[in-house]
Amino acid sequence: MLLLKLYEKVVYGAMKGLDRIRFRGTHRWLANERGIRTFALRSNILLKNFGKWTENKTKQLRESCAARAQALGTEIIYLNKSTVRKDDLARKIAEEKGIGPDGSICMFSVVEPCWAPSVSGNRASKRLELNMRQRKCVFLYHYFDDPEFGFGHVRLQSWLPMSAHVCLNGRHWLEKQMNNAGIRFVKSGNCFPWVEDLPAAQRMLDAQLETDWPKLLNRLVLNCCPDMEALLAPFDFNYYWSADETEYATDVLFHSEKELSALYPSFIRHAMTVSDSPSVMRYLGKGGSEFSGKVRGTIPNEIITDLRRRAEGVRIKHFVNNNSVKMYNKSGSVLRIETTINNTRDFKVFRASHDEPSGPASWKKMGKGVNDLHRRCQISERSNERYADTLSAAKVSETLQAVAAPACNPIQCAGRRHRALNPWNKEDHQLLLFLAKGEHALNGFRNKDLRAFLDPSASPAEKANTATRASRWNPMGEAKVSRLRTRSSAALFPRNT
Repeated sequence: MLLLKLYEKVVYGAMKGLDRIRFRGTHRWLANERGIRTFALRSNILLKNFGKWTENKTKQLRESCAARAQALGTEIIYLNKSTVRKDDLARKIAEEKGIGPDGSICMFSVVEPCWAPSVSGNRASKRLELNMRQRKCVFLYHYFDDPEFGFGHVRLQSWLPMSAHVCLNGRHWLEKQMNNAGIRFVKSGNCFPWVEDLPAAQRMLDAQLETDWPKLLNRLVLNCCPDMEALLAPFDFNYYWSADETEYATDVLFHSEKELSALYPSFIRHAMTVSDSPSVMRYLGKGGSEFSGKVRGTIPNEIITDLRRRAEGVRIKHFVNNNSVKMYNKSGSVLRIETTINNTRDFKVFRASHDEPSGPASWKKMGKGVNDLHRRCQISERSNERYADTLSAAKVSETLQAVAAPACNPIQCAGRRHRALNPWNKEDHQLLLFLAKGEHALNGFRNKDLRAFLDPSASPAEKANTATRASRWNPMGEAKVSRLRTRSSAALFPRNT
């Protein structure tokens, strides 16, 4: 990475790997109307009895989760609002009540929207019909701080098709790995400002991609609901696992917060001015001409760049087709570049067809299945590298403020002290803009010229009030008067600038 070479004096390393991952498990037989009809037929379930049968399955699932919570020594907490920040609440409960021996924290029960089958009568055909439609049902959240994988949760839909979501975080997972290996580190949130052995930590992050994901995720679901296998008999318990959302982060570790803070404003400005639409497309793997600025292929409907100040730092984010690449300063001394992929169809993977695993491999549109996760991480890693290489063009040895500071000093003129001007002060910035106009360079300027620039909408009475003095501009409409005489060039043009 070019960024590491350019700033090798202030950077001591980098680490890259999975951050937040949200998996979705579905039973393919139950994920659509045709599959559910087949399931009902093979299970000898009549449509007129389908409602009672599903209610019974829902009851069994909730009883299984309740029994498991009791066995784990945790409680099921009902939340009357689905907008509650469940992660924060689970962490608070873990701090107050502790964590069980197996890592269990609590279970939440909350009503949320879902897609579920429904049987209704068709007046035209005078027959019962089964359709999938949006409804509301109870979801169960099992939060844990697993000894092996760290903080995460399992989300189970209590109604058919009983889909599951599992959220894990690669950085929390790495924390457990380093603890088990005896590697010292400093952790802040979900990043590591300092790690004793960076190469070893990187090997652990790489090893996460070799996980048998279906085996791991099925185990986490069964830990929440042990009776899930029996609920779906006579069919085998076999979720199809896909990655709905993946975040892949590259952390550049600076020696101190001061060193990153001095450079980060230039990175932000560079990202805002250089990262135009074709550039953002190239970060995320869309080809284009470097000279014409045009993007080859299908142009997305919208490309957005968003800049926000958050609690952990200033974040800039670029969106394309529900995918994004962003940069922010984490924990003061960590520069994080992160690619998030939600829409995998924008990318391709070289593999055999799912229908013919032993057949010839070819480039195919990437799916969300976990079998394409390794390629997905590879694309995200390269996206982060391209973004970091773009930032390397913003390399500066000194900031503008450091260069200009020696010239901004107070002076003595005709036995009188005149204060220094501060270009980063809003009021002084307006004065400097006036001086930079250039139209008064030959003949100078008068008091009314300055007042007309600072407040062109002032009434005659207001202009008369400030006729003998120049005032600092206040956006609230009040004039904070200083004894800055515009007739004295020494006051506005210090000799040492």
